[in-house]
Amino acid sequence: MSTGKLIVFEGIDGMGKSSQLALLADVLRQRGLPVATTHEPTDGPHGLAIREMFKARDRFRPEDELAAFIADRRQHVAEFLRPRLAAGVHVLCDRYYLSTIAYQGAQGLDVPAILAAHDFAPQPDLALLLDATPGVGVARIQRRGDTPNDFERLETLAKVRLVFSTLSCPFIRRIDASQPFQAVHRQILEVTLPLFAERQS
Repeated sequence: MSTGKLIVFEGIDGMGKSSQLALLADVLRQRGLPVATTHEPTDGPHGLAIREMFKARDRFRPEDELAAFIADRRQHVAEFLRPRLAAGVHVLCDRYYLSTIAYQGAQGLDVPAILAAHDFAPQPDLALLLDATPGVGVARIQRRGDTPNDFERLETLAKVRLVFSTLSCPFIRRIDASQPFQAVHRQILEVTLPLFAERQS
């Protein structure tokens, strides 16, 4: 049995990652492909601890946040990602280690060091980096009735977007997320479906 593909959705907040992931999962399932969806931080003990940290971020150092994200990801990789990929299931993940690199890098941590700390994590077959200006992201967050948190402020998102823009991993495909939802979906299909062409031929 061939291994599954790992497709991750990355980008600053307000880019529509979760909605686009769900729509892509539907398309792939309609084509008869086995698909599992997931997200980070997870709903496991480390992921829940991260959410608690977010409620009082001034009490924690960026290094503390990074350690929590890595612990959560180690468990996620061991208990969810690797077993499903090995079983031939295609996994769509809402945020992965590129987000950790961008968000913690924006706080001043060393980007190459963060990447090196993820040598245990499977490399994505495709990272869909949804990109638009922070103003677009914040406007969408507000339109859905949410109050921007510490990560969702214009200044923070600008720093995070800058780090994302410096990443040059070969599996990254940048998607113009400023366009209407269906136009973004079409872009995603254009770069995603070729991954499965061989299996379907």
